[in-house]
Amino acid sequence: MTKTALVLGAGGFIGGHLVRRLKREGFWVRGVDLKFHEYSETEADDFLIGDLREQSTCRDVVDRQFDEVYQLAADMGGAGYIFTGLNDADIMHNSATINLNILDACFKRNIKKIFYSSSACMYPAFNQEDPDNPNCAESSAYPAAPDSEYGWEKLFSERLYLAYNRNHGMSCRVARYHNIFGPQGTWDGGKEKAPAAICRKVAQARADGEIDIWGDGRQTRSFLYIDECIEGTLRLARSEDFEGPVNIGSEEMVTIDQLVDMVSDIAGKPVVKKHIPGPTGVRGRNSDNRLVRERLGWAPAQSLRAGLEKTYPWIERQVFRNAS
Repeated sequence: MTKTALVLGAGGFIGGHLVRRLKREGFWVRGVDLKFHEYSETEADDFLIGDLREQSTCRDVVDRQFDEVYQLAADMGGAGYIFTGLNDADIMHNSATINLNILDACFKRNIKKIFYSSSACMYPAFNQEDPDNPNCAESSAYPAAPDSEYGWEKLFSERLYLAYNRNHGMSCRVARYHNIFGPQGTWDGGKEKAPAAICRKVAQARADGEIDIWGDGRQTRSFLYIDECIEGTLRLARSEDFEGPVNIGSEEMVTIDQLVDMVSDIAGKPVVKKHIPGPTGVRGRNSDNRLVRERLGWAPAQSLRAGLEKTYPWIERQVFRNAS
């Protein structure tokens, strides 16, 4: 009998890749989003345009049992969207409402297991002040002090899913994503994340030209390629005895300046870094993968550079297509 999956946020970057993976595994897939995927035709068997902030939409979407449910839908973006403070109310209201509605609809359909994508942004800012030694172990989450309202909403929603596990006998799974990147993701417009923004800036720059870098360039991050993210996601979603929360990320930490140098080298285009004021988030963040290795036997298999070598050419093509 064909298995079925529901992917909420299927018109987004991670959701689009997840739908393709599930289809390769033989699933019948329903995708839901406010929009169709911007960069490729969906492979979902059934794709619904709908606003998950509306309870009636969620009831229509969750109209049957599904073998697997993936809740990726959220109001999100990169530093230029999350850390300016201008979008805080929308971020908190929209994402929390979606999670409240989806959990209620799934509970009423007796769907026991939902995968929920949280974020490393929920970790305390005070543990991420040293760019060389950030602490993002799962156990470091409390006392809570995220550096953004986006992080606070993610933390609330984590607790919401786990409360449904305790009080309603559900088996939801919670992952904390760390900076996922790759082809077919947002690369301009203000919601793009650092790898995509840097790839775009390098692609647009003339050789030896200047590109703007927010902050001093010494802030650190780790970045996880999309295929790795999907593998970690499926392992957690299908875990029989581990609910999380657990990090899904890379432990290969780099400074933003090092990320620029890597992209510049891949492009074969030297650039000059111009450091300017801008939203940067915490000083340091890196995935701690001890728990995910122990409980799921998973760790990323490829390097940051390998992922960028696949991502940069795709973004370069978008830049040239957009300019023509």
